[in-house]
Amino acid sequence: MPKILSTHPLHPRASARLAGAGQLVVASALDPATLTREAKDADIVIVRAPLPPALFEGAWKLRAAIRHGAGLDMIPMEAATAAGVLVANVPAANARSVAEHVMFAALALLRQFRRVDRDLRAKGWLAGREHANANIELAGKTIGIVGLGAVGQAVGHIAAHGFDLKVVATTRSMQPAPEKVGFLSIDALVEQSDIIVLCCPLTPETRGLISRERIARMKPNALLINVSRGPVVDDDALIDALREHRIGGAALDVFSTQPLPSNHPYFGFDNVIITPHMAGITEESMMRMGIGAAGEALLVLDGKLPVNLRNPEAVDHYRRRFPLAL
Repeated sequence: MPKILSTHPLHPRASARLAGAGQLVVASALDPATLTREAKDADIVIVRAPLPPALFEGAWKLRAAIRHGAGLDMIPMEAATAAGVLVANVPAANARSVAEHVMFAALALLRQFRRVDRDLRAKGWLAGREHANANIELAGKTIGIVGLGAVGQAVGHIAAHGFDLKVVATTRSMQPAPEKVGFLSIDALVEQSDIIVLCCPLTPETRGLISRERIARMKPNALLINVSRGPVVDDDALIDALREHRIGGAALDVFSTQPLPSNHPYFGFDNVIITPHMAGITEESMMRMGIGAAGEALLVLDGKLPVNLRNPEAVDHYRRRFPLAL
């Protein structure tokens, strides 16, 4: 029976889809050595943790690495392609969950939730309520979205239609513009936005995109929300801006180092919301991502190509490895 190795447990409905098609095994640990060892006899790997390139060198049966979600930075694409292993993902399955998290974070920052909650619990009713006079409404602000894929579009739709925000965006293609979205260059977006939301993938072009220079261009009360990947932001520059009160605050779900060390400076700011890379994780999104990954695995095990194939250049090599594949 084929072996399906998953780095993490799957949603019960996803596991049920795979029942009978293969033996579903959850990795015993996520370190490179363990993943490489346990993938040696795997036919499929379902990915929610970074895979080491060495995994693809010794996994002689491996047909596909399937991302449980959209971002492909956890899969070493060159190593997978060189080994003739197909790479697929499940795009858009958690877009709504991430978009709702963005709005939650923006509201929590504008309403000073961390300060209110802290002082209410420690000092009493009036101390917590005192912060209300400086709270800010969300309506009427300009939200700038960096990256207009499924997540960025979901953020824009909720922002425009649910909260009456002006929506501007920057994206690689710049075409076509969704309803109620205006395009700007990255520098103009940073300068004009009250809330900047990072939804872009991590690529050589986006690494360090929110640089010290661009942070200096932000409005004094602007908020930065990062639900993309940590290295898109220059951490040292953002920390300096927060210490010097040059921006309004930040909500960060992703970091250059994960888990974020408990003594990291970000934890010391009242106007910074930290979440442990969970913006896209809800009961509903886990079900959608799990079922989507399971569906792609079933296609590959049936000798077909995945719907969301991300390295078509590997197909010829893959078919030489598995001549009966369609």
